[in-house]
Amino acid sequence: MRVQRVAKGDVIFAQGGPAARAWAISTGCARIVQTGSNGRQAILRFIGPGQMFGTVPLFTDHRLPADAIAAQASSVLSWSEADLLRLIDRHPRIAVNLIAVLGTRLGHLQERVRELTTLRAEQRLALAVLRLAAQAGRETAGGHTIGLPLRRRDVAEFSGTTLYTASRALAAWQKAGLLATCRGQLTICDASGLRRIAGDG
Repeated sequence: MRVQRVAKGDVIFAQGGPAARAWAISTGCARIVQTGSNGRQAILRFIGPGQMFGTVPLFTDHRLPADAIAAQASSVLSWSEADLLRLIDRHPRIAVNLIAVLGTRLGHLQERVRELTTLRAEQRLALAVLRLAAQAGRETAGGHTIGLPLRRRDVAEFSGTTLYTASRALAAWQKAGLLATCRGQLTICDASGLRRIAGDG
């Protein structure tokens, strides 16, 4: 296993590059960002401590489908393809765990495709905030704080909407007491209110 320290904003690997290692976050956070042919970007997921990423291409075309960018100073672990395969041979449970993780992520991506085609922007934004809270939230005095460094652009790209729409909705929800922000972190003050918005219509 190789251990690497990366600074906020560092590119861990780049879209289109050759896939030669499997990666995991030890501490910190990374964004997985895909850029289309028109230059528009979409955040596919956030990777937090204990989560793997960049592994699928080792079993497909060996071409990285997205950028992995450190969202904050992070410690990143990685294994060469040969070392990963040797570990799987020695401990087959690793393969079972990988299949479970990949199946869960595929399910999430299918759900997001459905949301993009059937839900309004405000519903997708509410679902994105709730999804991030489920992944990296913790109870605090003010509510449920998402322990990821989130910009409004991140929330917009993660929910498949524009920065303008996301900024307008988030500002309205803050004014209504559903959300609060402090030092780049988002806190859900009224989860039931957000769930009502997500399920409206």
